Amino acid sequence: MSSELRQQAKQPVSAVLAGPYGHPFHPILVTVPIGAWVGSLIFDIASHLVDDPDFLARGAMWLIAMGVIGALAAAMAGFLDLFAIPAGTRAFRIGLIHMTLNLLVTAAYAGNFLWRHAGDGPSGSVGAGQLVLNAVTLAVLGVSGFLGGKLAYRYGVRVADEATQVEGFVSSRRHSERR
Repeated sequence: MSSELRQQAKQPVSAVLAGPYGHPFHPILVTVPIGAWVGSLIFDIASHLVDDPDFLARGAMWLIAMGVIGALAAAMAGFLDLFAIPAGTRAFRIGLIHMTLNLLVTAAYAGNFLWRHAGDGPSGSVGAGQLVLNAVTLAVLGVSGFLGGKLAYRYGVRVADEATQVEGFVSSRRHSERR
């Protein structure tokens, strides 16, 4: 029965929305919020190191907004991947924790954006509270990313099965002749 459950977790709920077999969209979509949020932390830190920090503080705020929008798109595909995992399994429980952490991270970044956007927007160096919130939230995202990696690389969720993967390791005739 566990082989059938593994195969279920590899198949897309909707190939159009979640990505085709063995090629899910969720992992590529998460690069947008991760990159934007890492960039925002770099801008936050840099705003304390330059004479005119306004552009960095404003840039960090908009990177946070881009990350929130990107996270919402990634979440849509992630939900579809989660629905492919059989309920009651260890992979499903890890998927729920991964999802919960990501939703908390997205909410924290949305709150951070609103905090920064209050009034006339950022001016001067980013406040210590906003910088700490950014760093802590990014650390939580790292934990969630570890769990997402465990789903894909350890449990093979939405990854092609070994019989399909073996195609990449069969020597082609031309490649064999070159040796």
